[in-house]
Amino acid sequence: MHLRGYTTVVIEAATKQLRARKLLDDETFAQNWVLFRLDRGYGPERIEQELEAKGIDPLIIRQVIGKTFDLGVEEKKAKIVLEKRFKEQLLSDPKILRRAIAFLQRRGFTGHVVNRLLRNGVQED
Repeated sequence: MHLRGYTTVVIEAATKQLRARKLLDDETFAQNWVLFRLDRGYGPERIEQELEAKGIDPLIIRQVIGKTFDLGVEEKKAKIVLEKRFKEQLLSDPKILRRAIAFLQRRGFTGHVVNRLLRNGVQED
């Protein structure tokens, strides 16, 4: 069998070397992806979907997301992205509140965090 001009033996040897050097490691990739996407303002549900689409094992996904996210981290990040996006808008307006909820849901934050954050009034500070 050939893949793009390479034999199976060559592909397997290259894959073995990459795995030995931890350059082909789903867990490391998943951890880096989670941190990258978290830094970009995305929540655990969206990141989980992205990793699933990339073919990462669901067990690895759950482990990595579990290590990275806890309620405090997720809520803190959700508050930051919400305040940035809705800086000058009043969340007491029902129309804006619906937009804020939809925004956080699209970003992949859990319903529990969205409810808790918006119930407590992010912009009361």
